Amino acid sequence: MLNQVSVFTENTKGALRKMTSVLADANINIYTMLANDSAEFGIIRLIVTNPELAVSKLQEAGYQCHMDKVVAVEMGDTPGCLDKILDSLRQANISIDYLYISYNRQAGTPVAIFKTREMETETFLRGKGYVLLDTF
Repeated sequence: MLNQVSVFTENTKGALRKMTSVLADANINIYTMLANDSAEFGIIRLIVTNPELAVSKLQEAGYQCHMDKVVAVEMGDTPGCLDKILDSLRQANISIDYLYISYNRQAGTPVAIFKTREMETETFLRGKGYVLLDTF
């Protein structure tokens, strides 16, 4: 599983840049980012080069953040690839809390990143022949 940093931040002008500056100053590279918002606050989900350092530096800067374990599955760049992954999970009765798509720069392939509370998910997907990423 990958370590993902989740950051709770105000939904104000410049807030995202302020957060990325903390990471840049610590020489942390962002591989993938998903920003969700509401009227007043947002949750930023990040896959970065050094998640432990990222959490430490962000907390020092006053951010509420934590690390989550997420599953990253390489998928083909053709119609229906994500549907097949999701169907396999449905058949195994595995629930997904959220999902987003990123890109594996080294392999040149899309990656489905998702959060689940069911710890057997990785073993199940590997058994089905899917390639899972431990790093980006």
